[in-house]
Amino acid sequence: MEPAGSEHRGAVRELRLHLVTWNVGTASPPPDVTSLLQLNSLGPTMDMYVIGLQEVNSRITNFLSDLAFDDPWSIFFMTVLSPLGYIKLSSVRMQGLLLLVFVKHVHLPFIRDIHTHYTRTGLYGYWGNKGGVTVRMSLYGHTICFMNCHLPAHMENTEQRLDDFEKILEMQFEGENIPSTLDHDVLFWFGDLNFRIADYGIHFVRESINNKRYNLLWEKDQLNMAKKKEAFLQEFIEGPLQFKPTYKFDLYSDVYDTSEKKRKPAWTDRILWRVKNLCQHASKEGEFSEEEQTISVTLNNYISHMSYGISDHKPVTGTFGLELKPLLSDPLITLNPEGEWSAEHDVLISYSAVPEFPSSAWDWIGLFKVAFRHVNDYVTYAWVEDDEISSNKDSKQVYMSAAEIPDMGGEFLLCYYSNNLQSIVGISQPFQIQPNRTLIEKDLTQEENSWMQKPDNLESLDEF
Repeated sequence: MEPAGSEHRGAVRELRLHLVTWNVGTASPPPDVTSLLQLNSLGPTMDMYVIGLQEVNSRITNFLSDLAFDDPWSIFFMTVLSPLGYIKLSSVRMQGLLLLVFVKHVHLPFIRDIHTHYTRTGLYGYWGNKGGVTVRMSLYGHTICFMNCHLPAHMENTEQRLDDFEKILEMQFEGENIPSTLDHDVLFWFGDLNFRIADYGIHFVRESINNKRYNLLWEKDQLNMAKKKEAFLQEFIEGPLQFKPTYKFDLYSDVYDTSEKKRKPAWTDRILWRVKNLCQHASKEGEFSEEEQTISVTLNNYISHMSYGISDHKPVTGTFGLELKPLLSDPLITLNPEGEWSAEHDVLISYSAVPEFPSSAWDWIGLFKVAFRHVNDYVTYAWVEDDEISSNKDSKQVYMSAAEIPDMGGEFLLCYYSNNLQSIVGISQPFQIQPNRTLIEKDLTQEENSWMQKPDNLESLDEF
């Protein structure tokens, strides 16, 4: 299956990634996020959306209900993105910190080893109001890690911010053979990092912003200053800050803080990245061979979105091109519906696996609507072993009962879920399920009968 929305030059594939960071200040989702997600962009569509939020409402009543069900922000982004062909691949939440990863269906068989983690740094590591939430995965064989952080506030806490980030970097994923955060091929670090503009007074800062002379403030940005001194930060890359500082605004306005506190504007909301092979290259002498570089990251734009006013922070987005040489070219599972599908009869699925596939009795094949939201959003499913009806060295067949097939029909697809790999490892092309003709005829007959049985008393109304 050829992933759509990706470009090819020889063996190289370019994937488009849109990354959002936003401190939402406990607010509910806004009415529209078209510009935030660049859904009206004239260019090719995104392959992946990564959305990092801070200060999601985590009052105890909200948090308990969110543990049982998806939180309002997750539901909101799923509602926007699933009709466009994106599935929520993974998510992780720690109190007010939320990280969501959405991906186009076609990439699912090539994304494996998905793991999440969270690190508390608030109240000496016992409280999760500050810290980091992380999702990592193997993407076409390359290891990618996304880290959404909310670091301590206030001008004087630069060292605490750096200490907390170092602690978050030291976290380890559970599982075998999973690299540490800094050993991933690409690491994205973003969030409300809370670094401020040092030394300059509020009037100079605001005047520089009003005149769009942002470069006058860069050298006193605490993160820029720390990057020059701290070795572990020097490997992180950031685009130029060519947008207004994104904190602190009066709600529903683009006016900086007019309260008594009059907070000095700051670029608190940031997106950085680190490419492992570039770091290794920098530590060696000699030129780095282009043939050795199997993945590279290009920043296409780095902007804030001033039109969103639900919070005292403005959201920031980075749009990236990930150019990589796929280390995986074939899905582990290839599957297809057999024959015409309808709820009038049992239906068959055929699938084949590559020889090295680690199958399990707990593997299952799900039937999904084309605009499904996440892996558990299936209509029905079949166990690959319990519901198997035939098997040979090339392929196997599994059945689904007619009673489980939607009567109204429509457009669907099939996904094979691996219990050992904890991910979807095969996906079919979309296909049509025919409406249940027997049911439709029955409904028509009942409708005709109900008309015939209506009391013939309408004419008597004319006598009054």
